[in-house]
Amino acid sequence: MARIHLEALRHSYRAHPRADVASHWALQDVDLEWIDGGAYALLGPSGCGKSTLLNLISGLLTPTRGRVRFDGRDVTALEPGQRNIAQVFQFPVVYDTMSVFDNLAFPLRNRGIGEAQVGARVREIAAMLDLAEMLDQRAAGLTADGKQKISLGRGLVRSDVAAILFDEPLTVIDPHLKWRLRSKLKELHQRVGVTMIYVTHDQTEALTFAEQVVVMLEGQVVQAGTPVELFERPRHTFVGHFIGSPGMNLLPCEIDAAGVPRIGGQAVPVAVADASAARGKLVQIGVRPEFTHFAREGEDGLPVRVERVADVGRFRIVDARHADQVVKVLVGEGIELPRGEARLAFDRAHTQVYADGWIVE
Repeated sequence: MARIHLEALRHSYRAHPRADVASHWALQDVDLEWIDGGAYALLGPSGCGKSTLLNLISGLLTPTRGRVRFDGRDVTALEPGQRNIAQVFQFPVVYDTMSVFDNLAFPLRNRGIGEAQVGARVREIAAMLDLAEMLDQRAAGLTADGKQKISLGRGLVRSDVAAILFDEPLTVIDPHLKWRLRSKLKELHQRVGVTMIYVTHDQTEALTFAEQVVVMLEGQVVQAGTPVELFERPRHTFVGHFIGSPGMNLLPCEIDAAGVPRIGGQAVPVAVADASAARGKLVQIGVRPEFTHFAREGEDGLPVRVERVADVGRFRIVDARHADQVVKVLVGEGIELPRGEARLAFDRAHTQVYADGWIVE
């Protein structure tokens, strides 16, 4: 297991990248430190740089600039085999001519582990991944999700690794099996405490697996935090939009002379005491549907018109229109909905001001 420190990492796939041209860089100035034994996720859309970052950690790539440290030791120039890591890729990597047992045993036998220990460890991992009853089968006859479970098992079978890296490992897994495998990975991490880093574009995978999630966009880390921090206090509008279903409401506003945000001339209570720093920039108010409600009697609020209601089981998603903006509201069961004209109120503590996409502190 290892504490991993990424220092001022930049990476370009160009031979001669220009430092001042953002498009030349797949990764830009990444600084992260992860404690020994933690569970982490790199989350973001395709092309944001998360797989590049994972491959810099594993040693499959060498950064253009910056350093990678394991427990304080500089491993930037070391090959993957010298870093003592295990990596599970997006698509299954198995030896078709071998049995399931031999596939799982391969990393241990390759390190001279005794057969008794190999057998015990292989059976333990096979049981966790529901492979126990097919250990004698050839891997060639398995389905895509069966083969991917072998890949997961080979990454998990070693107990002496510094870290286990997962690059979108559940992409080919049948949807109804994903939840079970995510639970298995979480269970294994809690049991053995190996540092695990999980790359995904799926917010559910990231938020249910990781203790800390790193949200990436266009080669940059826009926020790193716990799932609760990302949900309740997004530091960038992309985080608010990308995490949550539905995502955060973003409403254009103006900042008056007193530093108070206003929508259509109406003051909106927000978490920051003075938003004057946002003047002259693209200013938006951000509030999640969960922290929005229809104003009660005597409570002030933004005038809206209820346009649509979608019942999704435990709650309803309401589309309420203010001028040319649609605001989504989550309303629980048993709460009466207004018809036509209404007013919306926001939870002040969870209503943020953003200037050019970034939160105003």
